[in-house]
Amino acid sequence: MNASTASPPWVQLDSSPIPGTSATLRLLRQDEAYSIQVGDAELMTNLDRRSEQALATIACTRLRDRPNPRVLIGGLGMGFTLRAALEALGPDAQVVVAELIPSVVAWARGPLAHLFGDSLDDPRVEIVEGDVNRLIQSGPARFDAILLDVDNGPSGMTRRENDRLYDRWGLKRAQYALTRGGILGVWSGKPDRRFKARLRLHGFTVDEVRVRANGGADGPRHVLWFAVRPDAEPAM
Repeated sequence: MNASTASPPWVQLDSSPIPGTSATLRLLRQDEAYSIQVGDAELMTNLDRRSEQALATIACTRLRDRPNPRVLIGGLGMGFTLRAALEALGPDAQVVVAELIPSVVAWARGPLAHLFGDSLDDPRVEIVEGDVNRLIQSGPARFDAILLDVDNGPSGMTRRENDRLYDRWGLKRAQYALTRGGILGVWSGKPDRRFKARLRLHGFTVDEVRVRANGGADGPRHVLWFAVRPDAEPAM
């Protein structure tokens, strides 16, 4: 390959420490491609967005008959889950997005603003800079859906504290925070039979959906779980 056809190098636009770890979150650009990485491991890219969109579209479509649905999204990322949720929900919905790292929110209004469009200014949206786990614990039956796209799924990459979202106590807290028949949606970079079994053990009815990240036939396949809270009140 000669110099005229070689791909341009990735350029780092910004970086941020990840609270509670020694790792660094990095935002990089190569032409129209953007990547958020932990070290050299890619967490997300704007080129592979279909599974993040499907997480919101599938869950929120199931809420269309609910009056004033309230949705909690864990992780702002590049905004694909948020935008898909807003498209699937009606004007009476509320969407709360919890993002732990302030720089990610700054990127959403800066170098990634074109990916977010006007979603951050939608009157249905509230951005909370903080741990989604705290919002889940903030009160009973607060949300009709909780959508978690945090730390690459149950097998995390960045923060050991994120395991609390997916362990037995995390699932109990999610049940507590969901309304009856509410949906816990979880994105994962790979299958996890133990996690799926743990959802069922705690009384959730579980659907597993696999989605190509780029919508094509040869891209990576991500895993989505949609776990419906039973009608009975959970024991805490």
